[in-house]
Amino acid sequence: MLEIFNRHRGDAVVIPGRGGRYWVELSDQPNRDLPLGDPAMGGHASFALGLALAIPDQRVVLFDSEGDVLMGMGALPTIAEKAPSNLYHFMLDNGVYATTGGQPVPNAEQMEYEVVAQGCGYPSTYAIDNLEDFVSQIEEILSQPGPVFVALKIDPEIINEPINARPQWQRKTRNQSVADMQGELGISIG
Repeated sequence: MLEIFNRHRGDAVVIPGRGGRYWVELSDQPNRDLPLGDPAMGGHASFALGLALAIPDQRVVLFDSEGDVLMGMGALPTIAEKAPSNLYHFMLDNGVYATTGGQPVPNAEQMEYEVVAQGCGYPSTYAIDNLEDFVSQIEEILSQPGPVFVALKIDPEIINEPINARPQWQRKTRNQSVADMQGELGISIG
């Protein structure tokens, strides 16, 4: 899915949250990526909202996880109310809390995150459970004005090792990521 998205990225700023940890290996524009590592669960969506509001002429894409959405559910109505037309919120749903050991997400098979996002006020929502539908819908998704929410079912990848023993996917510090993005966009934030 990430490889397919990469073909349609254009010059979007990408925030590869827990739902997009492999993005950093695929991206051909790393200076337009903001990998934040692993902040408190639920924090990526609020950051994406702030960034989308700060750079309204740039498309902002978030690869989130269902664990993050559940832990930061309050971000959904806030995003919907602020209505950034440049924000695309992709949520990768593997049914488990993979970063903490693969514990099952409660009621994972019945959750309809796109319905939740729609109920919070997102004007466009999608639910996709296979790669073929993603391929056929990605151009439509990215042509919609934001905020757009896309719930994507994926297979779980579970790493059953303590968090501090796992290989680190984030190679840049948060400060380096921000500095790279500021340079790319030609801005300076205090």
